[in-house]
Amino acid sequence: MNELIEKINKLKKEKNAVILAHCYQNEEIDQVADFVGDSLYLSQMAAKTDADIILFAGVYFMAQTAKILNPDKKVLLPRLESGCKMADMISLNQLREFKSKHPNIPTVCYINSTAEVKAECDMCCTSSNAVKVVKSMGADKILFLPDTYLGKWVESQLGCLEVITYPGFCPTHLQIRPEDIENARAKYPNAEVLAHPECHQSVTKLADYVGSTTGIMKYAIESDKKQFIIATEKGVVDRLTRDYPEKEFILIKENIVCSNMKWHTLTDIYNALDREEHEINVDKDLASKALNCINRMLEVSNG
Repeated sequence: MNELIEKINKLKKEKNAVILAHCYQNEEIDQVADFVGDSLYLSQMAAKTDADIILFAGVYFMAQTAKILNPDKKVLLPRLESGCKMADMISLNQLREFKSKHPNIPTVCYINSTAEVKAECDMCCTSSNAVKVVKSMGADKILFLPDTYLGKWVESQLGCLEVITYPGFCPTHLQIRPEDIENARAKYPNAEVLAHPECHQSVTKLADYVGSTTGIMKYAIESDKKQFIIATEKGVVDRLTRDYPEKEFILIKENIVCSNMKWHTLTDIYNALDREEHEINVDKDLASKALNCINRMLEVSNG
């Protein structure tokens, strides 16, 4: 493995490439990644990079977003089949039908969506900035898609507006049930429960803290507590356990794994970078419309 890591790092220098890796990726990928984080952080890094090649160790919509932000750069996805089941739950036609049922209401799309969907929405968001983005719209009603649970969690945080949600969801987070929280608390009474807002409302209501991948990690790192029950994807627990051995991080259930996020291996990354294969392209007109949606989000987040 060390030899493969050296080869990848050598290729990065030769090709002026940058590797972005999501926190849900296989842990070994961190050893070659230039930036590791959640969707917001990686979007911000993609927007700032001066690399000629961006290799995205994530899922398809993330690489698409990087290409939209960097139309003149080559964007590679090591395994093209690495998609997002949530993003696939809404097509352009389904979005238009959803909007037609609720006319003249601003539309916010989760970053877990395709370029086609982003191009027809007013603003994009991530779980890190969803509350801030929705609040910035200044409306009393918002259409939110595709994740109904993130949308309804945002509504619960703001309280002063109605969030009308599309019925999409994350299959991985929806596996977490209230009884899992209750059982974990019984087993680890001194632990705090940290949950992702993609979880069902019945789960987030039982958590001590609800936040994005980065939010969960930051909370756990800064807390005086030593034991945490983590209600999100296994990659978060893997990294926290590796980096903070003095604390205990308990995955709520062993099967909380996003299979699409686990496709990539170091070999896939080396092959994609060496051959410059699996390039992501987005139609220019479509990309231009989607870029407006993404840039508005970045402006709000950076402001």
